[in-house]
Order: sequence, then C-alpha cells, then structure tokens
Amino acid sequence: MPQAEPPEEIETDGADPGSVPESEDTGPERRCIVTGRKAPKDELLRFAVGPDGTLFPDLGHVLPGRGFWLSAHRDVVNTAVTKRLFSRAARRAVSVPEGLADRIEALLLRRCLDGLGLARRAGHAVCGFEKVCAEVRSGRAALVLAARDAAGGGREKVRALVAGRVPVLEVFYGAELGAVFGRDEAVHVCLSPGKLARRLREDATLLGGFRGDTPADPTQAG
Repeated sequence: MPQAEPPEEIETDGADPGSVPESEDTGPERRCIVTGRKAPKDELLRFAVGPDGTLFPDLGHVLPGRGFWLSAHRDVVNTAVTKRLFSRAARRAVSVPEGLADRIEALLLRRCLDGLGLARRAGHAVCGFEKVCAEVRSGRAALVLAARDAAGGGREKVRALVAGRVPVLEVFYGAELGAVFGRDEAVHVCLSPGKLARRLREDATLLGGFRGDTPADPTQAG
C-alpha cells in the first residue's frame, strides 16, 4: 500500500507552484502545480483527492471537489510525486498510487482507443492507406493517425498528401490501432470532423507527453 505523503513546510520567496489558491480552480485556464504555467483545461491533467486522502487521476474532469492540475508530461508527474507537491497543494497528507505516470499513460491509451472504437462503430473512422487518402482528398478528414512504428515511407506519403491541411498524430503503435479495427495492425487511420475527432486529438496529444515525444501536427507549423 502506498504511504500517505506528509505535507511539507517549505519556505519560498516567491510564488509557489505547489500551492495554488482556491480561486485558481475557476475559469477556462488552470495552473500546473509543478511548473506554475497556466493553460486551458483540455491541455492539462486533473487530479482529485478522495475523502481518505487517496489521489485519483481525473481524465474526464468529473470527480467532485477541488482539482489539482499538471502539464501532461511524464517528467512533470514524476516531479510532482518526488517533491510531494500534491500534499503541498492540498495542504493535507495525500496517498499517491505507485507508478503514477505509468498508470496515467495506460488510462490515456485506454481512453483514446475507446474513443477511436466509438468513432469506428459510428462510421466516423476508417483505416488503410487508400481509404485515408480518399477521405483526405474529399475534404472529409479532420484527423489522421499514423502508426509511430510504421516504415517512414508510408508516413511520408500521407504527410505529402495532407500537406498541412489536417493534423497528423504519430502517437499510437500499429498493433494498438489495428486492435480497434480487428486487424493485427493498422498504419493509417482517418477520422471525420466532429466531437469524436476533437476529443481524440486532445487525448492523443496528452498521451504523447508520456511516450517520449510530442505528436506531430502540421497545422501548428510556423
């Protein structure tokens, strides 16, 4: 069983990112308790503390009570755990689950694949190079997923076709994408415009922070 973290008394001569005023938990933006950076809620991870002091990742932003927010990167989560910033922000002892960063990655992956499966069943997602190309050419593509472990040539073909018009995320492995479509693997996947594509893009971007890279998005290129 993980042990509850005792609150730390740390003197600072400036703003303490680990101590967020109650007023910070309102409005469209939140502040990361590690970096102090403000960002829209959808770009951060939310955590809540249960009545018994146990910390819970709240990916859907639905758990009651005051939330604590982190930038979606493995090293940021590890820093929050090592420096006991959840206890400092909560001003109480907080029990942090072991392997928190790994647990968050697994939860984000499951959330992404569940969302992709829902899009497939609704007819809003297709896989296969030719089908993806057809969707992109017709203007019906809102998001393209390319397997991160696929040969570079296939990914470059899709990038050339997209030419910066559609986000291309390289976050998932081919076997993960393939499982959604009943295949051993899938290299190229395309989603139609709508809420499902928007949510998957947000969740996949968060997942990218736990897989050692930032998902490629040509629409953000300068």
